[in-house]
Amino acid sequence: MALKDEIIRGTAWDGGLRVFAARTTALVSELQRRQDTFPTATAALGRTATAAAMLGIMLKGQEKLTVQVKGDGPIGQIVVDANAAGEVRGYVDHPHVHLPSNGQGKLDVAGVVGRTGQLHVTKDLGLKDPYRGSVPIISGEIAEDFTLYFAESEQTPSAVGLGVLVETDNSVLHAGGFVVQVMPGLPEARLVRLEQAIGAMPHVTALMDQGESPEGLLRFLVGDDLTIHQTIEPVFQCHCSRERFERALLTIGKSELRNLIDEDGQAETHCHFCNEKYLFDGEELEALYRLADRD
Repeated sequence: MALKDEIIRGTAWDGGLRVFAARTTALVSELQRRQDTFPTATAALGRTATAAAMLGIMLKGQEKLTVQVKGDGPIGQIVVDANAAGEVRGYVDHPHVHLPSNGQGKLDVAGVVGRTGQLHVTKDLGLKDPYRGSVPIISGEIAEDFTLYFAESEQTPSAVGLGVLVETDNSVLHAGGFVVQVMPGLPEARLVRLEQAIGAMPHVTALMDQGESPEGLLRFLVGDDLTIHQTIEPVFQCHCSRERFERALLTIGKSELRNLIDEDGQAETHCHFCNEKYLFDGEELEALYRLADRD
C-alpha cells in the first residue's frame, strides 16, 4: 500500500535548528496527471511543488503564497500556489518537455528550467500589500535556488533537498524533500556537524526508496535530538469554479462579450492549474452581456 503524503515541522538541537520534511508522492502524481507532464518536466514541477508545500506550512491561518520559477529553459514558467492548510496546485508552461539524462544519470531538471532567470515568492499575509522576494536562478536544480532564496530574501541560512523519482512509464515513484534552517546562536561545532551530515546524505529519493519517512530524512541529518511540532497532509486543491470564470468574462467588457456571442456563439475557459474546462453557451453569454449592460 502506498504511504500517505505528509509534511512535518519541528525543531532540533535545543531549538538551534528549525526543520521541515515532506513526502509528496501522491501530490506530484496528481500534478503529473492533470498537467500531463513528461518526466523531466514532472521532476521540475514536483520539486517546486514540494518546496512550495514546505514554505506553505511556515505560514499561518488563511495566509498563502505563490512560487514562480522563470528560467530560460524550454519548460518556460513554473507556477505553484500553496497555503498553510497544505493545499497545493501548480503548472508549467510547456509540460511536454523531456531531455536526456545529465552527466550523473539523473533527470536534467536544470536543462529544462534553465540556468538564468528568477525565482519569485509572493506571500499573501492578509496585509494591504503582499510580500515579494526574488532571487536569481543559480543552478536551475530548484533546491539550490531555494537555498539562495532563504538566505537572501528571508535572511535565514538553510539547507534544502528536493527529489522526484519518475518511472519509465512516467509514473511518480517517490517525491519529497527537506528544509533545515539555522537559527541565530547555533554553536560553530554544531554547524560543522550539520554541514558534514548534509555532505554525507544520499539523495532524497534514494532514502525514500529505502523506506525512509520524512522524519527519517531529518534524523539522518540531526540525529535523535528532534521534536516534531506539526504533521499535515499536503493535497492537490484548485479553487477555480464556474462562478469565477463568469466574473472573469464580465471583466472583458461588453464589446468583447458581443464578439464572442456573434462570432463563436460560445466560450470555453480553461484553468491552467487543474486543466478543468468550463463551457459557456450562447444563452449564458447573452445573460452575462445583459448583466454587464446593467453595470
